[in-house]
Amino acid sequence: MVQEHTASDGCDTRKEVILSEAVEAPQVAAGCKLTGGVWRSAYDDVVVTDAARLDADHFVPLAEVHDSGGFGWDAARREAYANDQASPDTLIAVSAASNRSKADKDPAQWMPTDGSYHCTYAKTWVGTKLRWGLAVDETERQALLGIAEDCPTTTVVYEPAA
Repeated sequence: MVQEHTASDGCDTRKEVILSEAVEAPQVAAGCKLTGGVWRSAYDDVVVTDAARLDADHFVPLAEVHDSGGFGWDAARREAYANDQASPDTLIAVSAASNRSKADKDPAQWMPTDGSYHCTYAKTWVGTKLRWGLAVDETERQALLGIAEDCPTTTVVYEPAA
């Protein structure tokens, strides 16, 4: 079980996400320095043993959020999205390489290299968009519908963001 951390422990959002997703918890030293630990990067099914090789990815990238309606958000709403730890889906710890490959692309432009994760990826993308009241464009919608055809038992579940 991963130890819960608080804002007073010196860990920023990135490290909180990384800590919460550890398969084997790392040691946490002063200033939230992480040593040891094991993670599985869902995008590329890579096992990572060095927290420095992980990114806390915004499942729906910030540029996509902006383009999908987030441009109208006030600063507090943008910050709430950027640091959303209330949902396990808004942020995800993945290998830095896979996150760089994804960049700010939507599912019409990029999908994880681990094909076994495609249904979960699409479900989480849609759930995150619904959680935050974000729109989808037609190309993105068509890509998601195509993925959904291969995911007949997948159900999108989400809780609207406050």
